Amino acid sequence: MEKQTVLILDFGGQYNQLIARRVRECSVYCEVHPYNKLCVSEIREMAPAGIIFTGGPNSVYADGAPRVDKELFELGIPVLGICYGAQLMTYVLGGKVSSAEAREYGKTETVFETESLLFRHLPREATTWMSHTDLIEQLAEGFRICAHTTNCPAAAIENPEKKLYGMQYHPEVLHTDNGTDMLKNFLYEVCGCKGDWTMGNYAQEAVEQLRGKIGEGKVLLALSGGVDSSVCAALLAKAVGSQLTCIFVDTGLMRKNEGNEVEAAFSQWGIQFVRVNAEERFLGKLAGVTDPERKRKIIGEEFIRVFEEESKKIGAVDYLAQGTIYPDVIESGIGDAAVIKSHHNVGGLPDYVDFKEIIEPLRLLFKDEVRQLGLALGLADYLVWRQPFPGPGLGIRVIGEITKEKLDLLREADFIFRSEIASAGLDRQIHQYFAVLTDMRSVGVMGDERTYDYTLALRGVTTTDFMTADFARIPYELLEKISSRIVNEVQHINRIVYDITTKPPATIEWE
Repeated sequence: MEKQTVLILDFGGQYNQLIARRVRECSVYCEVHPYNKLCVSEIREMAPAGIIFTGGPNSVYADGAPRVDKELFELGIPVLGICYGAQLMTYVLGGKVSSAEAREYGKTETVFETESLLFRHLPREATTWMSHTDLIEQLAEGFRICAHTTNCPAAAIENPEKKLYGMQYHPEVLHTDNGTDMLKNFLYEVCGCKGDWTMGNYAQEAVEQLRGKIGEGKVLLALSGGVDSSVCAALLAKAVGSQLTCIFVDTGLMRKNEGNEVEAAFSQWGIQFVRVNAEERFLGKLAGVTDPERKRKIIGEEFIRVFEEESKKIGAVDYLAQGTIYPDVIESGIGDAAVIKSHHNVGGLPDYVDFKEIIEPLRLLFKDEVRQLGLALGLADYLVWRQPFPGPGLGIRVIGEITKEKLDLLREADFIFRSEIASAGLDRQIHQYFAVLTDMRSVGVMGDERTYDYTLALRGVTTTDFMTADFARIPYELLEKISSRIVNEVQHINRIVYDITTKPPATIEWE
């Protein structure tokens, strides 16, 4: 590998993708692989700068629990085990792991030995996030304890001579104080990483890879107008220029003025841009459909059908490109993972697709990395910072049956909401915000008359990775202004509610 790489071995824990995100935040490239997919000789050949073991739901001493070969620890490559990973390292190297008398879950006060490279220049006491029922009872030979809690004597362990380290807690979650700094210490102080992972470097590498893969082939991109597909278009434009045809399908499910804005943004990029007006077609297919999963499948399939038809008009097309990003893939279910919701990009494809291959150049990037990539490519700021928009568009922000009347109401209300947030200077602080037209009607009064109209829900969240999110604390005065404008300027909406649910348990979108 030309750039330094940290290998993350996945043992099935719930925070595994967050570890990758934190490593990349430290400007170090990493790859996540299942623990049983790479043999020791393959890892030796990869020559990673370091290896991180993730957490996992098993007990290391149980029959059939995930294991690694002891030889892995003899490669001379630094290893950091997190939670199950720390226990696994101990167990494989001859230590003892047993069930804890007092389980630890949640925030836990922890004391650190700051002489350890892991905790250099960090406070001696801080809060960590624990989630374990087992603990390290006896250290493996050559290890020492470098952090402890009241109920966990070996909260962190180390064998500095062999560059082997373990943390019983989860440094990757925001609940652990200085957790990213601890990971950074492992990466820089132990592994000797240089920090050569930047979006500028990634852009250059991705362009070269795309050119090598595509060759003289033609590419058709599913351009929705959102951040992901727009950055994908810019990346492909840099790589293959006029070989790229972007088909922007105006489904009738777009936000206000969005079609014209997207078309104008790509007019100077030297690509072939095709705009298809398919509102009647989509609304016809969606008539009477209320189930959100069916909506996604219908919209996804219609996208592909349109692409097939348009590709026949423009001649042979070799590749279909999509702006799929990492959280889309994770939430759509991988292996044994539960399907939370199928995303348009990864869950809505029909069995037959009339293209040689699908390419997804953003598949391993998180949302903020996608934005950084867009800026590195020279994409217009107003596109890079456009509010995230799902592939199915407003089709999943209208609860229940979709009609043109409902869509028009939502477009106007959503435009007012987004405009006021931007005018208040909160558009960069609130990471996603939008309106949802619920399928609920309620009694209201306007003037001296009774009304029976729709309830509109407003949603605003703050997040670092879009895998977890907190609701945004929008000032009451601003919410009051937004509510007043919507009920006065948009007909058939007489009640506004604000969603104060975190993710989890809710998703960011309502459907």
